[in-house]
Amino acid sequence: MTATPLLFTPIKLRELSLKNRVIVSPMATYSAIDGHVTDWHVGHIAKLAAGGPGLVFVEQSSVNLQGRITHGCLGIWDDSHVAGLSKLASIIHSLNAKAAIQIAHSGRKGSSQRPWEGGGPLGPADAVARNEGPWELAASSSIPFDNGWPAPHMMTTEDIDRVVEDYRRAFRRAREAGFDVVELHCAHGYLLHSFLSPLANNRNDHYGGSLANRMRLPLRLAAIMREEWPAHLPVFVRISSVDGVDIGWSIEDSVEFAKALKQVGVDVVDCSSGGMKLPRGNSLVSRTPGFQVPFAEKVQREAKIPTVAVGLIRECQHAETVLEESKATLIALGRELLWNPNWPAQAALEMGCDPDWSHWPPQYAWWLKRRVIQQGQ
Repeated sequence: MTATPLLFTPIKLRELSLKNRVIVSPMATYSAIDGHVTDWHVGHIAKLAAGGPGLVFVEQSSVNLQGRITHGCLGIWDDSHVAGLSKLASIIHSLNAKAAIQIAHSGRKGSSQRPWEGGGPLGPADAVARNEGPWELAASSSIPFDNGWPAPHMMTTEDIDRVVEDYRRAFRRAREAGFDVVELHCAHGYLLHSFLSPLANNRNDHYGGSLANRMRLPLRLAAIMREEWPAHLPVFVRISSVDGVDIGWSIEDSVEFAKALKQVGVDVVDCSSGGMKLPRGNSLVSRTPGFQVPFAEKVQREAKIPTVAVGLIRECQHAETVLEESKATLIALGRELLWNPNWPAQAALEMGCDPDWSHWPPQYAWWLKRRVIQQGQ
């Protein structure tokens, strides 16, 4: 009998069992209304969960109004948001997957247009066109994200303490909504990344300067996340493994951060990259399949913590090789699942580990299996 591929071998994280190693990445769709879940999110998440992944992330949800990226970001800053988020968790569970949510604050990259509306900072034209005006930004320092962007307010220690409590309440709401996994977003140039990276943090207090100081707030929040989350369920942290090439936050910094995260009880590090505006010579190399896998491999090997590999992993055999070579423990897909939400179920067929079509919803499997037989495939 052929051994089950690692990609479709169940895995246990604390007491949470995932049916396979495929994760749906959190992907912002900027379609909320006042932070609330809409019909769009219901259909979007149901489609992704029906495709056969083990774990489905709901997109990043903001801990307060200021922490939104756009006016369309999901929120978790108010108790009224729980009902909609609970509906998404319930849908995921009903489709035989586990439910996860990413908790975030945009920092100096907030108050922006949706990508398809330009992706730049909000201005008077947006207020006229869509009644969506700008708001004041807050970050580790008063360094603008890019030319033409407003300078954020440098957070005081009192501001930091307030946002810490916003995160604490967000973690509690996430569990109330029924999620199995919560992830702290420390990547992509948003608030916590702006504390970690020396490119965005020029503070001279105990939240700036040394690596230990720059890690202080993210580690503080990771510890609170672990404290608030049930002990039998896992917590994740997403990082930008590097800012770029020979500049800013490095892979060595990520290894040290991952070691510290492990010490406070974080179970998995989700290894992305980038998010800072960089000189052309320091930008990351052209994106090729699996371009971020070496980051996940190094963090997993040297920090001795499970990692998620993410970034242009499109072929199931590529994903399997990453797992076989112990370069990561889990595989996350994003845009590939927007293109083909049935990727996990199709991969199980392709890899010969689903003779009964059990990775498909029965409402689809009964018909599709017969379609294949009729076509002689």
